[in-house]
Amino acid sequence: MAHQTQLVVDMPGRGTRDITAEVAQAVARAGVRTGLAHVFVQHTSCALVVTENADPDVRRDLETLLARAAPDGDPAWRHDTEGPDDMAAHARSVLTGCFLTLPVGGGRLQLGTWQGLFLWEHRTGPQRRHVVVTVLGD
Repeated sequence: MAHQTQLVVDMPGRGTRDITAEVAQAVARAGVRTGLAHVFVQHTSCALVVTENADPDVRRDLETLLARAAPDGDPAWRHDTEGPDDMAAHARSVLTGCFLTLPVGGGRLQLGTWQGLFLWEHRTGPQRRHVVVTVLGD
């Protein structure tokens, strides 16, 4: 069995948003008891991550890590068509990834106690993001 849905996520700018509940609802609607949920973001300047869902300092520290790895306005960047955060956002997206595949068991996502699924916006301005959730299984 296969089921696919698209989520629209409005982001105010750089940072993370917990989308675990929205993806879990898509899994529940699919009616799959055992299988996989493939989650894909249709953009090149944001990402999907599974990380700590209890302490927001973890996500702030991850943002600090990426700011060091791919700083805005780096003079080495050639691609800056949409501003100083443009190439940095693309680089951050490549480092963090545009898709995740998560296990489904008992009709639910099988995340650990302290895990959450987050959309991580790498641009500084507001963005509307599209996330495709494909659920496969029995």
